Amino acid sequence: MKYERGVVGAVVRMIQQGPPLLHVLVGARQVGKTTAAVQAVEKLNLPQVFAAADTPLPPGPEWVESQWARARSEAEATGRSVLLVLDEIQKVRGWSEQVKRLWDEDRRQNRLLHVMLLGSSSLLLQHGISESLAGRFFLHRCPHWSWQECREAFGWDLDRWIYFGGYPGAAPLADRPVDWRQYVADSLVETVLSRDVLQLQTVAKPALLRHLFALSVCFPAQVLSYNKMLGQLQDAGNTTTLAHYLKLLETAFLVSGLELFSRGQRRKRGSSPKLVLWNQALINALSHRPFGEARADAAWWGRLVENAVGAHLLNHLPPVEWGVTYWRRGNVEVDYVVERGRAVWALEVKSGRGGRVSGLSEFRSTYPAARTLVVGSDGIPLDEFLGSDPRRLLESVG
Repeated sequence: MKYERGVVGAVVRMIQQGPPLLHVLVGARQVGKTTAAVQAVEKLNLPQVFAAADTPLPPGPEWVESQWARARSEAEATGRSVLLVLDEIQKVRGWSEQVKRLWDEDRRQNRLLHVMLLGSSSLLLQHGISESLAGRFFLHRCPHWSWQECREAFGWDLDRWIYFGGYPGAAPLADRPVDWRQYVADSLVETVLSRDVLQLQTVAKPALLRHLFALSVCFPAQVLSYNKMLGQLQDAGNTTTLAHYLKLLETAFLVSGLELFSRGQRRKRGSSPKLVLWNQALINALSHRPFGEARADAAWWGRLVENAVGAHLLNHLPPVEWGVTYWRRGNVEVDYVVERGRAVWALEVKSGRGGRVSGLSEFRSTYPAARTLVVGSDGIPLDEFLGSDPRRLLESVG
């Protein structure tokens, strides 16, 4: 299967039109960053040097210099611009300082070199580029695959995507549920936890981080207090530790703990987070509920739908410009609150899950300037919302 994601065209356009910048592709594992880089190379028709730092032991900064020397040699031998692609760059110790030095050398000497840096840990990658590479890079985000992409690539309907999620490598196994679950658990989840989180971060309690992820899978799109988490986790330490570990899981594009919205106020520290999994596969591969059983359980399917909407927002709204939270007062709540500057949108997901009291009216009375949006029955159809770019859709809501 050969499918071209939108990021490929964006990378090609930026390299062709300039200005000369480092092109940084960041996103979860197994969403097609490397494939996108290869497709961009093919479209650009340039000589290329490709190297991956995804090794058991993190390489040192000399690894970057060695690959850079290969690309410089290729450019001198061919007299053409060369594209250097460095995959899993965040694994290299001191990578950002080395990249800065070599990039600045090339700019001074007008060397014919284009550089793409790929990474699967947003915290480590963005920490390096913001500290050392300011003004030298263009960031391309590679989110988990949307329903529209899975529909075009695999012919999936919406229910299938809500259950199986957006990992393209797992898609061929969807008709073999046992193999699909094992692949997602072993090849995706375990690899991310062991290589992108535990290997590269200081985690005092690795078992607790794993248990926190497993707990999050059981409560998709639900508000869960830290005290309740402490009661369900062994050796959980304190709420500060749990909040920190949730942030680490977020940097690996696994789970986010959304904060409580409080416009114009400082958010209450330690407020109960709303757990949203970034990919539906993370929920259903580890829940062991067959597709038919999950679809027949209205309450559980409602949670999956609500999580899918939250994941769609997180995957496609750049965090520097946009914020995603939730709101609750008493027994009423708003599923998602989106902010951009002074603009605020309140979203309610109508998923057929009973026993809920909408908080849109009360939210609007508290924040009169907010725009409200219903997703699902009596509002924007779910397939339309999940098949669109949420930035354009939200901007169109007056």
